[in-house]
Amino acid sequence: MARSGGKQCRRQLLISGVKAGLPIALGYLPLAVSFGVLAAQVPLSVPQSVLMSVIVYAGASQFMAVNMLLLGAAGAEVVLAAFVVNFRHFIMSMSLAGRWSRHPKWVQTLLSLGVTDETFAVASMAERDLTERPHFMAGLMLCAYGAWVSGTAIGGLMSIFVPPELGSRMVIALYAMFIGLLVPSVRRSWALLAVAAAGALLNTLLRPVLGTGWSIIAAACVAALLGISLLDDA
Repeated sequence: MARSGGKQCRRQLLISGVKAGLPIALGYLPLAVSFGVLAAQVPLSVPQSVLMSVIVYAGASQFMAVNMLLLGAAGAEVVLAAFVVNFRHFIMSMSLAGRWSRHPKWVQTLLSLGVTDETFAVASMAERDLTERPHFMAGLMLCAYGAWVSGTAIGGLMSIFVPPELGSRMVIALYAMFIGLLVPSVRRSWALLAVAAAGALLNTLLRPVLGTGWSIIAAACVAALLGISLLDDA
């Protein structure tokens, strides 16, 4: 009876996590579809774009990577730029790690792979008792992950019927996503606006000298250092 009750509790936690992840999934689907269509312009095959979503699972970095490839950046530049952009995931995972410390290392490792900006935000606002339960977190993360991967597959299949001219314009989704992330932040802090403006300006100035890939990497690193300085003083 106790074992049956335990299974029911875990099932309920899993369902609660899925419900908490549904808003994220609804937001991920259109972006993932756009990514799948855009990736076909590189061109990446549908299995390749889906595999990228399965392994990388980072919307901003995936859009950036595809855009850099379209602009002719080298593979090493794309990988390094994605690493710089994704470095924040280390910080978010460390922030949640304390809640999972009583679970085995393999459980902590699997949960850390599902941390994104959105799942971290939901986990941070949820009751601590829930986020300490791996089944709740698994439901939350799998719901978001499934939406991103399936959306990529749908977009890749749609690209077969989308004219190349229209597909190449799907890069607008990249800019829309970054603007959506940026505007709420800069409204709260002039320092963040200064950091974003400095990064954009530096990338523009360095592009003729370093090329597309390295200019993005250099601008991101300098802007991050500037952000540390300004936010520490704020």
